[in-house]
Amino acid sequence: MTAETIDLDAVSVRALNRCLQGREGPVAGLRFVVTNAKGGHALAVGLTERVQVRIRGHVGYYCAGMNQLAAVTVEGNAGTGVAENMMSGAVRVTGDASQSAGASGCGGLLVIEGSASARCGIAMKGIDIVVGGSIGHMSAFMAQAGRLVVCGDAGAYLGDSIYEAELFVRGRVESLGADCVEKELGAGDACRLEALLAQAGMDGDATKFRRYGSARQLYNFRIDNAAAY
Repeated sequence: MTAETIDLDAVSVRALNRCLQGREGPVAGLRFVVTNAKGGHALAVGLTERVQVRIRGHVGYYCAGMNQLAAVTVEGNAGTGVAENMMSGAVRVTGDASQSAGASGCGGLLVIEGSASARCGIAMKGIDIVVGGSIGHMSAFMAQAGRLVVCGDAGAYLGDSIYEAELFVRGRVESLGADCVEKELGAGDACRLEALLAQAGMDGDATKFRRYGSARQLYNFRIDNAAAY
């Protein structure tokens, strides 16, 4: 199927998003290529149809935010909050991502082929995030559900105040946050991780990763744990 090209030198970001959201006509099943992104903010946000979007070049803040069903690929780097509050579908960044990638994501798959900055997966609520490189500090802070997979290293305070999300890191972890602990990587865990890596198009032996999650000591306030809050 031939892709329709939308040139951001010729149309506004608002016009782009109206088109991709189906406000100018049905878009389900169609493919689009967006050119001259030039670091523009809020590109391809609020998509609710099974549409394929390929953005050529770097993007700014909140690209592909609130995504549902759509498959969005950024051929470059992404600014703050890529795929924030994502519900379903897939978002791929072929370069690096700035802070808060996948923030508050409730579902779908976010793949960052490069590295991500601080607070990757903050407050995630069911999204799967796979990072080919490393992530910055305070990643998965208050992560409630979903999986964060890091093929490189993780910065300080990983998983601080985590709930039931699962974290997998192949490299070094600078430090763990409050109530986050290393857990056993069982055969079932490795099998599910391997399937997620394959879905993300990443190579890697799942048994080389370490698994982290909640110690469940901060679910209810206890005075003995006050220093950890």
